[in-house]
Amino acid sequence: MRVLLVTHPASMDHDTGVGHPERPARVPAVIEGVRSAGVEVVDIEPAAATPEILRLVHEPAYVAAVERFCASGGGALDSDTVARPGSWRAALHSAGAGPAAVEALRRGDAEVAFIATRPPGHHAMPARAMGFCLFNNIAITAQLLVNQGQRVAIVDWDVHHGNSTQDVFYDDPSVLYISMHEFPAYPGTGWLHEVGGGRAAGLTVNFPWPTGTGGAAYRWGFDVVVLPVLEQFAPDWLLVSAGYDAHRADPLAGIELEADDYRFMAGRIARVVPDGRAVLFLEGGYDLAALRTSTTATLQGWEAGPVEPTVDDPGGGPAVEIAGRVAAETSHHWEL
Repeated sequence: MRVLLVTHPASMDHDTGVGHPERPARVPAVIEGVRSAGVEVVDIEPAAATPEILRLVHEPAYVAAVERFCASGGGALDSDTVARPGSWRAALHSAGAGPAAVEALRRGDAEVAFIATRPPGHHAMPARAMGFCLFNNIAITAQLLVNQGQRVAIVDWDVHHGNSTQDVFYDDPSVLYISMHEFPAYPGTGWLHEVGGGRAAGLTVNFPWPTGTGGAAYRWGFDVVVLPVLEQFAPDWLLVSAGYDAHRADPLAGIELEADDYRFMAGRIARVVPDGRAVLFLEGGYDLAALRTSTTATLQGWEAGPVEPTVDDPGGGPAVEIAGRVAAETSHHWEL
């Protein structure tokens, strides 16, 4: 399997300051994880996103404000999100990585793409930075594909709910958004009754897992809900918000996944779309060893393809109730 590794040196210039968990060292850890997966790696550097690309999701006044803020020396955009002079160029190349990956995959350069850039994106609102994120990289790519007449599925396994990604596509029948995340936790959204609006009812699926949830619940969720919904939606493209902060070693969260759980999840969804139609975007994940091993496991799972179900229940504990409620809510819109 050929993996398109999309990264850019500008990611290292996004200086979040001493002690900030979203730090430059995350990118080399992920790159090492990709190169350790035993796959053929095709390297590309993405161009900077143009204003037209950014406007697919973000308001022009906000884009201009971020540029001015960085040029003036930067600082704190909110209590979590930092931008410095080098952050502008880093954010442009991070936002441009998805479109570059799509173009390369369409040329036949690889079977799947992994984007290892920062800052991450799935919290960035159309007019506001949030949660370490300046521009919503995955939403920009999804909107680009939708504008080209494509149906897009987004699977978000970052431990924090991708509130902005959900909001951008909440009423869009061309986009399916599925999120597994810790709840209650930052940003406080993603309850199971948030299912999409209007003609998109049922196209948002949220798993608000309680703190302490382990891999059995995630595996059950992929088998019973995620894979059936994806297959029925039949997307043209599959995009993954590949955050690794649900790993048990992560310092910012309380979900108990292991690297092998990412192998399983990737393998379950790897054949939902044909080769050359899937892009994974680095989101969160703040333990460097967990980032490295989980990235490797993800790509090994993707190469191996579909795996047999390994559990037939969510593993007990508080996750059982949530699993049942998610399945019941989803069954109003899909055959499970």
